[in-house]
Amino acid sequence: MGDEGPQRPDRVVRAPVDGAAAVRRLLRPRRTRSQLIIGALCALLGFGVVTQVHQASEANLSGLTQDELVRILDEATDRADALSVEAADLQRERAELESGSDTREAALAAAERNAAAQGILTGRLPAVGPGVKIVVSDPDGQVRPLTLLNLLEELRNAGAEAVSVNDHRVVASSSFVGSAGEVVLDGQLLVAPYVWYAIGDPGTIVTALGIPGGADAAVRRDGGRSTVTKSDNLTITTVVDAAPPRYATPVPASTP
Repeated sequence: MGDEGPQRPDRVVRAPVDGAAAVRRLLRPRRTRSQLIIGALCALLGFGVVTQVHQASEANLSGLTQDELVRILDEATDRADALSVEAADLQRERAELESGSDTREAALAAAERNAAAQGILTGRLPAVGPGVKIVVSDPDGQVRPLTLLNLLEELRNAGAEAVSVNDHRVVASSSFVGSAGEVVLDGQLLVAPYVWYAIGDPGTIVTALGIPGGADAAVRRDGGRSTVTKSDNLTITTVVDAAPPRYATPVPASTP
């Protein structure tokens, strides 16, 4: 046979491509060494943060004496009992309104009780009851507005229902501004000593103010000094005028 010349290579036959399988291969997460290292570091960081917070909480409690821990527990128990009593009263009022033979009188009595309570809490009505008198002295003019605000928050957390400072009623919208030695409460300049009256459970309030690192300690850090006196009968006569709402209006009663 003669020279047949160069021969063409055989045709390559490829298997059909599975599109879905190709997409799955592209989307499959690939674990690289750097990703594993980053993941391990994140896990260690999270563990360290949780451990630090847990240790800090234990340290705060471990610094208290047994008597202080017992007082804190009693305070929490008393607060829970008060909330339980309040919940029971509200449930009883609801039952009276729903099934009482004289619904109108029950509703009127409940409205009067609520109005009186809201009047005290908003500072529109005088208040009387057990509580404490707190005198914060500031001989060097170093007590800051923030320190007095922290003291107010401690009183509220301890369940104080009516508070006044230097014959100024303190309400939910009150603010302490200014600077050390020139504290302004709701636009009124306060002059030391700052005399507080707070109506609430005296034992609970005294315990809350005396907790290590709390309000009393903050006053001492500023160079001031505070004294607390319990009383079975305090009267707060100063009141504030509730500002009328500018934007909100009552929801109209739905007609049956």
